[in-house]
Amino acid sequence: MNPENTFFYVKRFIGSKVNELDPDLLDMPYKLTTDEDSNILIECPLIKKTLRPEEISAQVLKKLAKDATAYLEQEVDKAVITVPAYFNGSQRQATQDAGRIAGLEILRIINEPTAASLAYGLEKNTDEVILVYDLGGGTFDVSILEVGDGIFEVLATSGDTRLGGSDFDNAILEYLIDGFNREYDLDVRTDTLALQRLSETAEKTKIALTSSTVAKVSLPFITATSTGPKHLHRDLTRETFDEFSKHIVERCNLPVETALADAGLSRDNVQQVVLVGGATRIPSIRNSVKTLFPSSQLHLSVNPDEVVAVGAAIQASIISGEIKEILLLDVTPLSLGIETLGGLVARMIPRNTTIPTRTSEIFSTASDYQRTVEIAILQGEREFARDNKNLGTFSLTGIEPAPRGESQIEVTFDIDVNGILSVTATDKGTGKEQSVTVSGTSNLKQEEIEAIILNAEAYADVDRINRYLIQFKNDIERAFYGLETLSSNSSIKLPDSIVQGVGKISSYGLTLTERLLLNKTAELVPIMEAFIMQIYLFKNKKFYE
Repeated sequence: MNPENTFFYVKRFIGSKVNELDPDLLDMPYKLTTDEDSNILIECPLIKKTLRPEEISAQVLKKLAKDATAYLEQEVDKAVITVPAYFNGSQRQATQDAGRIAGLEILRIINEPTAASLAYGLEKNTDEVILVYDLGGGTFDVSILEVGDGIFEVLATSGDTRLGGSDFDNAILEYLIDGFNREYDLDVRTDTLALQRLSETAEKTKIALTSSTVAKVSLPFITATSTGPKHLHRDLTRETFDEFSKHIVERCNLPVETALADAGLSRDNVQQVVLVGGATRIPSIRNSVKTLFPSSQLHLSVNPDEVVAVGAAIQASIISGEIKEILLLDVTPLSLGIETLGGLVARMIPRNTTIPTRTSEIFSTASDYQRTVEIAILQGEREFARDNKNLGTFSLTGIEPAPRGESQIEVTFDIDVNGILSVTATDKGTGKEQSVTVSGTSNLKQEEIEAIILNAEAYADVDRINRYLIQFKNDIERAFYGLETLSSNSSIKLPDSIVQGVGKISSYGLTLTERLLLNKTAELVPIMEAFIMQIYLFKNKKFYE
């Protein structure tokens, strides 16, 4: 009755910028705006204020903490919060911020499918592979876990953060609106109050079709015109509902196949399928899962609406020390790395790496006497920086000047138990250090998450060839640099053939790269063979080492 001051689906906005969301997701009964950094704000006319998604989420958390305090008769000031498995670092950080606004200390952020597996496998002692099929109101996650002897190891995770029960609601809503429009030649979409009533009815109709083959829709006085009031009366069968929502069910299959492929498993390897989320009650969803996994047992013993919360409570018990016999090993869903010379990606943490994790690698400068390096943090599966998501960039300054390749820069990636990434760069020569936590940076477009993996597979061969060509170019340039440095050193006598060879190859200049990329290398082959032979003959020099 008060759509402009009633807020829902805020979880889809948390930690996201307006240009990173599908335009249709911004079509809400309440008004959305942005701040100077393109962060989403929600206008509340009733109190004449704009609110961040974190603030509204905080109100939900406050209410939960208040109810828990009343029930337990003791203060609740700490929490474990679950998020969709494909929430990126910024969304996880925003969720933590919501908890802090609510006055809670957030002990851990864990993935919803992982929490569900905790609730499922608490008393299991035998080794099993389970697939958690989590279809909630607005997100879909698939996780494959190996469970046994109190250890929960996530083998792979996949999902679609733009798919959920609300898509079925919207399908019914469109069906009802189209029927109403045909009957009265009247577009009810322009009537906000009528649209809200229809939206509520669509959800109730979906729920009714879970247990019944026919649902009766009756909405008297849905709207009015100069000719009088208009009513909506219609019967919707489950068969018709299944038909016009079939494409939504089919969308659910792709993340399942992706997770299986990432885990290196077939459907027959899955012993149990755990259904999580209210939308898994839809008969067509359950039938689809049964078809996908005919030899697996569908696990329905835990209420799908409560199983994630139960898992979060178990995780809290593990943290507090009440439960000691369980170890939870989660994973990061997408690869992380930095940009290197030639626009290549140096992958630091491959996707599906168990977290928490920490890794370091040594890099060097690309120019003579370079005093600053830019560290671009990338997320994705492609070989080139331009094809991946840039999570942020920071600078390490004050590097000790030296010829290129001599300075050593140690880059460390650290993902904590909450899935939040910190990156540190250290100059080994001066000890100077710079770090950044990837939290408030540009977010991964959620609708593109699944496409990242698919694009990486589709372009794998092309990327591999181009990466080889760029690396070859970099190696040749380093060779030029090394030989030119030695040539300029009057204390070292170089054979004339090397000096002439350097000059001959250098005369190609930038066209060398162009010829390589155009696969026109035939005329360069004799020169390269001679060049490599001269390096071999000169192997006792420092450059060769």
